[in-house]
Amino acid sequence: MLNNAQISACFSLLSDLMKLHGEEDFRTKSYEFAARSIKNTAGEVAAMGLPELKEIKGIGDAIAQKIAELARSGRMKMLDAFIEKTPEGLLELLKVKGLGPSKLRRLWLELGIETPGELLYACHENRLQLLKGFGEKSQAQIRDQVVFQLQNRGKYRYDQLEEEASDLVDDLRAALGTERVSLTGDARRCTPTLDCLEVLAESESYGPALEAGILLEPESRDGLLWARTRTGTMVRAHLCGEGFFGFELLRTTGNATWTKALLGGQNDPLAWRGFGEKEIFDRLGYPFVPPEYREWSGELPSLSLTAKGLPALIEPTDVKGIVHAHTTYSDGAASLRALAEYVFEEGFGYLVVTDHSRSAFYANGLSAERVAEQHAEIDRLNTEFNGRFRIFKGIESDILSDGGLDYADEVLRTFEVVIASVHSNLRMDEAKATRRLLRAIENPFTHILGHPTGRLLLSREGYPLDHRKLIDACAANGVAIELNANPHRLDLDWTWIPYAVSKGVRISVNPDAHSLPGVHDLRYGILAARKGGLTAADCLNAMDAAKFGEWAAQKRPS
Repeated sequence: MLNNAQISACFSLLSDLMKLHGEEDFRTKSYEFAARSIKNTAGEVAAMGLPELKEIKGIGDAIAQKIAELARSGRMKMLDAFIEKTPEGLLELLKVKGLGPSKLRRLWLELGIETPGELLYACHENRLQLLKGFGEKSQAQIRDQVVFQLQNRGKYRYDQLEEEASDLVDDLRAALGTERVSLTGDARRCTPTLDCLEVLAESESYGPALEAGILLEPESRDGLLWARTRTGTMVRAHLCGEGFFGFELLRTTGNATWTKALLGGQNDPLAWRGFGEKEIFDRLGYPFVPPEYREWSGELPSLSLTAKGLPALIEPTDVKGIVHAHTTYSDGAASLRALAEYVFEEGFGYLVVTDHSRSAFYANGLSAERVAEQHAEIDRLNTEFNGRFRIFKGIESDILSDGGLDYADEVLRTFEVVIASVHSNLRMDEAKATRRLLRAIENPFTHILGHPTGRLLLSREGYPLDHRKLIDACAANGVAIELNANPHRLDLDWTWIPYAVSKGVRISVNPDAHSLPGVHDLRYGILAARKGGLTAADCLNAMDAAKFGEWAAQKRPS
């Protein structure tokens, strides 16, 4: 039998869902009031008859009937109907503290937000601040609440756990009294999404870490210790005896198929006792393979490449310019001047400013008049920099539903770099979505295809695409493809980098920065690019300003 708190929660949810769907205010308030009355009733309402229920303040015949329905079956048809027509992600968002159904309705209708991840990304891009009733403080509070909610769903983006993982290793080293503690598995390979943190320690046991409260709720599964951190993150913990750390680190780091192929029949731990990880590679006749590259996925047996010599994987220092960044002209947090000066001070040689185009009304997209205003400011700033740094006039042009770009040709011609991206109508089938992007790629003004699938990791699947057709079209039209470095996206997926490179398509690793700190999301893109074997030679923004300018200029129609 449902208790008062459970029945009250059903009526509260019903009231919230009715508000979310725009039902009349007096109806939603009646259920809200009933929820409070039920919660505060001394006796168990599920055990009461209809006459007794109607004596409770705020409980009329219709609500009494619904209480009886809940008491009888544990369900309420009216509530079930509202749940059925509500996107699942909105049900999650109703639990976000400080949001509420009325505000959520506005976010849903005005910004198209339907999942926690989409809301978090909108906060990252400062879109909530553009709506009346949402300020910087409320946006930050909502963002923090959504982060908390996402962290407790059992799967995580790499960036969400990065700091906690580093702290965990430090704490384990201190508790176990050994430096031979390391991340391993997916976490060490910097996989974009993680189910848990995986660690390896050369120690007799994790007992001291359990006693210190570093690892909680321990249980044994498949011969390994599983536990949680203080924040609730799941940890899979490996142990090894003295002298086996190098072998076990190698064995547990790589994708299982990759590691099996590397070791072949030489997988007896005793044969490798006392060897460091790099020494094992040497003995096997392979160069040391960075952890993030130890994958075997579909057509990427990276091990086979090592036999020919490991490519010099791209490093953060190889990137010479920041491509794809937003300012206060659209939905960025920093002015054009502040962003340019920051990028310059961080040691980069150029900045490609790509605010949103006019159709992105939700992001304060630029009208043709405001494009001209921004270009005049870029000219003034470039004069001030006097050749020490260059700002390129760019735009992130929405790809319209038919594949067209978001300005007339005479406006597109004024940009030095056009990133063409999809931001709306994300639910096309594969054939239609592919045709849409093909038309955008074939547009002579397109320089870079932005975040191709539109995915938000763990929050929104990318729309289905024929990647091969798109990459082939980029090769034919001299268009680069973005690897959007924002850790919510990491799109193009790294598994398609080898095919793109084989077709001569350059990859542009772009932070999609909406704030000054957002510039540093570049590192997540670099980690993903390294997983796909990207080298500086195949990275568009590893070019210096002069070469990048030449590349952009030759792509523009005369």
